[in-house]
Amino acid sequence: MKKFAFDLDGTITKVETLPILARELGLSAQMKFLTDLTLEGKISFEKSFRMRYEILKKIPLKKISEIMSAVELDEEIFKFIRENKSQCVVVTGNLDCWINPIAEKLGCEIFSSTSEIVNGVPILTEILRKDFVIQHLKKSCDKVIAIGESFNDVPMFNAADISIAYGGVHKPVEAAVFVADYVVNDSATLCQLLKSL
Repeated sequence: MKKFAFDLDGTITKVETLPILARELGLSAQMKFLTDLTLEGKISFEKSFRMRYEILKKIPLKKISEIMSAVELDEEIFKFIRENKSQCVVVTGNLDCWINPIAEKLGCEIFSSTSEIVNGVPILTEILRKDFVIQHLKKSCDKVIAIGESFNDVPMFNAADISIAYGGVHKPVEAAVFVADYVVNDSATLCQLLKSL
């Protein structure tokens, strides 16, 4: 059996979600700057995510849920996941309570950073290590195929059996392209490739 491990932001979603959330606080430019630095590997994902979390935790969870419910998903990838739920997983550094509306739509297994809700505020408990997830998945399947586009997907790519740098939303970073087995720039081609692997 094989598993398809998808990054979430900029792979399944048509946008990076954290800058959209930051717009609620009038801080989308600052958040985009931090997100871009992270995607390019100029700041570690863990350090960046802690900084971004500190900004976004001020937004009520109900509002975050409303915003995330409206985030556009790539139709081809969404369809592929829905048709192959048992073989698909999402591997994202994003926070569990923030991505719940998207997770519910997808209906597949999700691995994410985790939180504990205290007085209505999410307290960050653990930041996901994508390579650890891939190593865990490999214990119960024959092959893991990873799909992503940013610097924090590189550890996932290194741990996977096959990796695909996906440029459907924005150009994959060089580090991801360098270690990837395939580079694909549109979701229709991506899904055809996944079916053939």
